[in-house]
Amino acid sequence: MKNRLETVIFDFDYTLANSSRAVVECANFALETLGLPRVSAELIYRTIGLPLSEMFRKLAGEQHKDSCDEFIRLFYERADDVMVDWTVVLESVPRTVGILKGCGLSLGIVSTKLRLKIEAILRRENLLESLEAIVGGEDVSEYKPNPEGLLKLIHRLDSSSARCLYVGDSITDAKTAMRAQVPFVAVLTGVTPRDDFRSYPVYGIVEDLSELPALIGY
Repeated sequence: MKNRLETVIFDFDYTLANSSRAVVECANFALETLGLPRVSAELIYRTIGLPLSEMFRKLAGEQHKDSCDEFIRLFYERADDVMVDWTVVLESVPRTVGILKGCGLSLGIVSTKLRLKIEAILRRENLLESLEAIVGGEDVSEYKPNPEGLLKLIHRLDSSSARCLYVGDSITDAKTAMRAQVPFVAVLTGVTPRDDFRSYPVYGIVEDLSELPALIGY
């Protein structure tokens, strides 16, 4: 891997940062405003990283599908107040990013989260300049596991699928990498257990990002 790798691309939520407190607040704010029951944090945790339309279907059920657009509008309304301030970058991220950048690798992010929110969080943590490019939910016509965003970022970084690595925490991320024919590393800082990744082509599995440089030979 080391001799041919030139680009590492990350998912954001549960991979680089934990926004679960903010997402729970935004989801329950939207549900409650719509007159629907609040749901448990644990249930919302399992939807983090999904498109908001899919999150709504899982939280409210198909019988409320006509309220999906309003749920999304309300979610974003509350997110403007809390998403950046309530999101915490994972402890191992700054050092790992520094190691990979120091080895000459290009770094990027592909996420369903809005790019502007990601940029604001990384800017606050003095990490934004370490990322060459970010593709967020507003930059694609199809969300993951459609590989559009990942392939768009690879092209933007003038790289190729064979010379990239995609790092994520979910089965959605594993499917995205598989469809883009990009090697995938699973990180266990999300809610997906190790065994769930066994059905997908995985280059490696790490407990957190601190183990990534050694896994890929740096």
